[in-house]
Amino acid sequence: MTTVRDATLEVLRQCGMNRMFANPGSTEVPFLTDLPDDLDFVLGLHEGAVVGMATGYAIATGQPALVVLHTTAGLGNAVGALATARVNRAPLVVLVGQQDRRHLARAPFLAGRLEGLAGAYPVWEHQPVLPQDVPGAVRRAWHEAVQHRGPAVVVVPMDDWSAEFDQALGVAGPVAVVRARREPGPAVDDVVRLLERADAPVLVVGAGADDPEAWAELVTLAQRLGAPVWQEAFGARAGFPQDHPQFAGHLPSNRSGLRSVLTGHDVALVVGTGAFRQYVYEPGPLVPDGLSVAVISDDPDELHHSHADVAVLADVAPACAAIAARLRPRPFTAAPRPAPEVEPPRADERLLAAHVFAALAPRLPRDTVLVEETPSTRSDLHRWLPARAPRGFVSAAMGGLGFGLPAAAGLRLGDPSRPVVAVLGDGSSLYAVQGLWSAARYASGVLFIVLTNGRYAIMDRLASDAGGKPPWPAFADIDIAELARSLNCPARRITSHTELISTFDDVLPALTTRTEPLLLDISVAADEPATQLGGNL
Repeated sequence: MTTVRDATLEVLRQCGMNRMFANPGSTEVPFLTDLPDDLDFVLGLHEGAVVGMATGYAIATGQPALVVLHTTAGLGNAVGALATARVNRAPLVVLVGQQDRRHLARAPFLAGRLEGLAGAYPVWEHQPVLPQDVPGAVRRAWHEAVQHRGPAVVVVPMDDWSAEFDQALGVAGPVAVVRARREPGPAVDDVVRLLERADAPVLVVGAGADDPEAWAELVTLAQRLGAPVWQEAFGARAGFPQDHPQFAGHLPSNRSGLRSVLTGHDVALVVGTGAFRQYVYEPGPLVPDGLSVAVISDDPDELHHSHADVAVLADVAPACAAIAARLRPRPFTAAPRPAPEVEPPRADERLLAAHVFAALAPRLPRDTVLVEETPSTRSDLHRWLPARAPRGFVSAAMGGLGFGLPAAAGLRLGDPSRPVVAVLGDGSSLYAVQGLWSAARYASGVLFIVLTNGRYAIMDRLASDAGGKPPWPAFADIDIAELARSLNCPARRITSHTELISTFDDVLPALTTRTEPLLLDISVAADEPATQLGGNL
């Protein structure tokens, strides 16, 4: 069995931290007993001396030094020396022992109230939620100490060290983080080498690549690589033109689906997001065997949350340009992608969300900003309404409801030159329906399309998948159109396909110039099991 301690010691070796400075206590004994011979232990008789020695060692070597402190007393005694290390810009990785996790709730002897004890002097501090996360937290502490030149603190309950480490889940976080300077060339050397050796590379793009310069450089890079391009799961913005022949679709957000998509590729280059965002937990490896992963982002948090062999902290556009300039062109054969189809409803059938999207697709101006907050039909929306211009798609990055309606009004006010359409579920719209008053008051000419099914369809589906029935009621008695009118926002109620087509033909041609918002309350069927969740949920 591989333990958390085994995995952490391997991380220390990979990071070059083969010497630790400590004044030990009982909460550190499970980590320190039978220390392997390739790791040196340096004893200090007081924590101030421990941290002082480590600070000098880090300054001399230019690399993070490892410090081990004993719960409240050890960290408390060391605060002054940690402050000095911070001001001296000395990178330190500080492991602080904590009482056994299994009875922390009962405040046992030596249980430390450690959060914030060192004040603002650590550059980063963290207590992992699970023992499995300890090795990844130690690796991130090393990167944080390097980047911010100061002490990074990880608190580890003593029983975590003997817990089993799941090799299939691996260490959360990149092995290497490279920081680009003014010219990104040298920082992307490892990425270029990976891609040059690749037989079947793949690109994954995310919200951090959503600007005109990044789109242009990513198109060039994709064409050079001859690689398919996937959008991250639950991407809040589009990182690549989704009507491009090399665009492959949206990544699944479960491990088995992700492995299925990436099987057959040997290198994945992830740009403008982390690798790889998941939704519902699923056991098993994150990626298929033999896949190397490189990540480029200007957000250090995205890098540190990534499964990556190398991560580059850099602006996306210049980094992609530097990579593309050094690659030989490869051919790309686009696989035929059938256009989505849906039969119009019969006279006795209710509209589906797909009918709405199918009617909207050919009528939307190319530069429309589409704001999405319709969880139960998101996958259909992606199929019918690809992002065709930078900032052409916006949704809530966190997944909580209530973002879409007011954000659409703000987007239109911020850039009146572009039409804005918000596609919302009725449940989503009710979280922030008050925003309609502001949209009307400040002449934000947004078209709000509310797909009304009178229930939380996504939650009903999840409850059914869990094998039970939901305890929450439907809310079909709420009249969204009347609610909008009461907030001074004009509204129309649509129940048939004929009404839908005629309304779109009336409204959409003048979308760019309209100043008055309009809400379309469109009645749709709630039960769409074939398309409701798609690959993303």
